[in-house]
Amino acid sequence: MAHRDHLFKARRLAGSTTSPALTFSGGNSTYRLSALGFLHYVFVDVGTPNSTYLVALDTGSDLFWLPCDCTSCVRSLNISGQNIDLNIYSPNASSTSMPVPCNSPICGARRGCSISRNACAYRDVYLSSNTSSAGILIDDILHLVSDDSQKTRVEAPITLGCGITQTGDFLNGGAPNGLFGLGMDNISVPSILASKGLTANSFGMCFGPNGLGRIDFGDKGSPDQKVTPFNLEQLHPTYNITVTQIVVGNSSTDLEFTAIFDSGTSFTYLNDPAYTVLTMNFDSQITEPRFRPSTKFIFDYCYELGSNQTSFVIPDMNLRMKGGNTFFLNDPIIIIRHSGGIAFCMAIVKSGDVNIIGQNFMAGYRIIFDREEMVLGWQESDCYDSGKNTLPIGNNTRSDAPSPSIFQPQATPSNTPHSSPPSAPSLGSSPPPPQGNSAVHLSSINNNLLVVIFTFLFHYFIIIYS
Repeated sequence: MAHRDHLFKARRLAGSTTSPALTFSGGNSTYRLSALGFLHYVFVDVGTPNSTYLVALDTGSDLFWLPCDCTSCVRSLNISGQNIDLNIYSPNASSTSMPVPCNSPICGARRGCSISRNACAYRDVYLSSNTSSAGILIDDILHLVSDDSQKTRVEAPITLGCGITQTGDFLNGGAPNGLFGLGMDNISVPSILASKGLTANSFGMCFGPNGLGRIDFGDKGSPDQKVTPFNLEQLHPTYNITVTQIVVGNSSTDLEFTAIFDSGTSFTYLNDPAYTVLTMNFDSQITEPRFRPSTKFIFDYCYELGSNQTSFVIPDMNLRMKGGNTFFLNDPIIIIRHSGGIAFCMAIVKSGDVNIIGQNFMAGYRIIFDREEMVLGWQESDCYDSGKNTLPIGNNTRSDAPSPSIFQPQATPSNTPHSSPPSAPSLGSSPPPPQGNSAVHLSSINNNLLVVIFTFLFHYFIIIYS
């Protein structure tokens, strides 16, 4: 009972702390980049002297790893015909780095030992086909700042993966410069920051409707946010929640299923019966004719727009969560262009195994991953309302359906095959988008502007932070 009272007291103190949240030294802004798997990316500084990396943010995995003295990794990206070199982490170049010994508690039973490198080894296998990262664990410094007017610098000791060998999607455009795992395991950065008393054991991610976002460690959200509890019965805890009801327009279905909130998955994946309930009820309330691409496509329910059509209507969609709160789906569709015109698709992929609430369903929300209270919190936000660090770069890009990315590791490394969704094909040249002022309006960003934005980000990455 004394131990329980101590835990409750610690929880109350953590909840009432006035310490500012922490974010990355380069700022709290995140950028959704369709050219790199449609994930949210952020600039991080690691080591002494610091070196900067553009990493994908993934709540579906635990380990933060960087390409490191690698034999198989992406070393440059071609942007508008120009090769831009990426920084590759090297422990030897950082005076604060130290290999994690094999007998370290953080190495644990799930890790191996590299005799030749005298360090704890790792190999994380992800659900995307043949996608993995392998190497050794390193202790080093992650450069953070307080997310307030003081911008107090914090050199946070963390453990990261020195990714010597990457395979699969990591070599084909997804997270080419590193993956920042944000899961519940004790090796994740949020867990380490909380264990060292640097932040509350919680963090927040905002997913702006235009592709910009924010991230803050120690963010507990606001008193008026909606919440639902995490399901913690699994062997390997994740941000798993329970849905109790699906509402699509005028149709309501009581159906209980669990799903993982995973920022490392670009679209939402559902298995039956949830997939059929959502898609069939959606389909029954759409008036446009079905569009069926001639090539294999990841989305089953697509609809053709007329040549002079300027808008279309879709039903409201809601998920009622355990506890009774409603999660409104702000962005359930994606617009695609093909040689014959324009279509829109319900951006849900049929899953063969787990249910995943992907990044597209998180759009328009500030999501709180509270690991003290063990709840998921959400509040509608455009990510600009707190006056924090943002870079307005244009409207949401929704003219092409990118290949989805799944960077959620398997519970245990194995050779068991996992189903992988097919990549979204290019559907040919596209006509100018129609314009209008009702219901859902069709808009896109000029491809040349996207190149300019992307080039700017990488010049910022290479020049400002090097």
